[in-house]
Amino acid sequence: MMYLYVLLGFIFLTGSADILVRGAVGLARRLDIPPLVIGMTIVAFGTSLPEFLVSMDAALAGSSAMALGNIVGSNLANMLLIVGVAAFLKPIQVKPFVLLGDFLVLLGSSALFILFCWHGPVGRMQGGLLLLIMAVFLIRSYWSNFYKGGVSVENNLEEIKNFEGLKSLSKILMALFAGLAGVVIGADLIVDGGVEMAQVFGVSDEVIGLTVFSIGTSLPELAASVMAAMRGHLDMALGNVVGSNLFNILIVVGGVAIVVPLEVPQQILDFDLWLMMFVTVLMLPFFVVGWQIGRAVAVIFLAVYVGYVIAQAYGISSLVLDFI
Repeated sequence: MMYLYVLLGFIFLTGSADILVRGAVGLARRLDIPPLVIGMTIVAFGTSLPEFLVSMDAALAGSSAMALGNIVGSNLANMLLIVGVAAFLKPIQVKPFVLLGDFLVLLGSSALFILFCWHGPVGRMQGGLLLLIMAVFLIRSYWSNFYKGGVSVENNLEEIKNFEGLKSLSKILMALFAGLAGVVIGADLIVDGGVEMAQVFGVSDEVIGLTVFSIGTSLPELAASVMAAMRGHLDMALGNVVGSNLFNILIVVGGVAIVVPLEVPQQILDFDLWLMMFVTVLMLPFFVVGWQIGRAVAVIFLAVYVGYVIAQAYGISSLVLDFI
C-alpha cells in the first residue's frame, strides 16, 4: 500500500497543482492583474507548490528530516536531473549574463540557508528573513522587468500561456476548490507512504525526502523545462530551474519554518547541503557565462544524479564521510 500511497499522492499533487494554478491565473486575469505579476507570483509559486505542501505536511507530522530532505533533494534534482534531461533532448545555451542577477541571489540564498542550518534549528526568525528576502527579490524583479523588459518578461508571458483557458467564474472557482483539495490529499498520501517506506526499508527520513519526495515534487519543473527547451525557449528552461530553487529555499523553507521549526539532520548538515552548494557553484559558467550544455554534459549531469540517488539508497554518503 505504501507504493500506492506515494504513486497516488504524486498523481493527485501534480495534477491538482496544475488545476489550482489554472484557476488562480483565470481569477487573476478576470481581476485585470498584469501578466508579469501573474507569471512572477502565481505561476512561479504554483510550480513549487508540491515541494511546499509535502515539506509542510512532513514537518507537521514531526519529520523535519523529510521536509529538509525534500527541499535539498529537489534543488539537486532541478540542477542535475531536469537540466540534464532538457539538455539531452536539445542542447541549451543562453546569452551571457542574462540570468546573472537571479543566479547571484540564488547563490547568496543558498549560502544563507546553509548558515541557518549550521546554527539550527531553522526557526521563525530565520524563516521570516527568508520570506522577506523573497518579497524584496520579487519587488526588485518586477520593477526591473516592468521598466527594462527583456527575457524575464518574455519568459513570464510564455509561462502564463500554459495555464490560461479558464474564463467562466464558476469553472475558475471549481478549479480553485478542487485543486486545493487535491494538493492537500496528495501531500498527505505522499508523506504517509514515505513514512511507511522509511520504516519498512530501515532508511532514514531524510533519505526518503532526498530521493523519493524530491524526484516526485520536481515533476512540474521537469515538464515545464523540457517543454520550454523543445519549443526553443532555452532561457526559460534554465530560468525555471533558478526560479524553482530560489522558491524552494526562500518560500518553502521560510514558510514551513515559520509554522514549525526545522531540526537539521546530521547527514544533510555534513553532506547534502554542501553538495547542493557545490553543484550550484559549478552551474555558474552554464547559467551565467553562457557555456553550452550539450548532450555530453547532460549525460554527465544525469550520471552524477543517478550516482547520488544510489549513494543515498545504499548509504554510501555516510561511508564517504567516515572515510574522510
